[in-house]
Amino acid sequence: MDKIKVVHDAVGHTLTVWLDDPAIEHVCEETRDEIVLMKDASGRVIGFELLHYRPTQAEAGLAVETVVVGQP
Repeated sequence: MDKIKVVHDAVGHTLTVWLDDPAIEHVCEETRDEIVLMKDASGRVIGFELLHYRPTQAEAGLAVETVVVGQP
């Protein structure tokens, strides 16, 4: 199973999600919704970053829910 890396930068107010190895990042592209898409050399999205991210709750930490579909 592939690993997903989630990084919350509380100082810079960003949330970054890597779907593949960050080392293969080739180009970044910002959308109009203030989301940055990180792509590999073939143009495949390997991660994204939400700008101006602030958790809705004051408590420390980030809750992540995992849902696996199609696994026996």
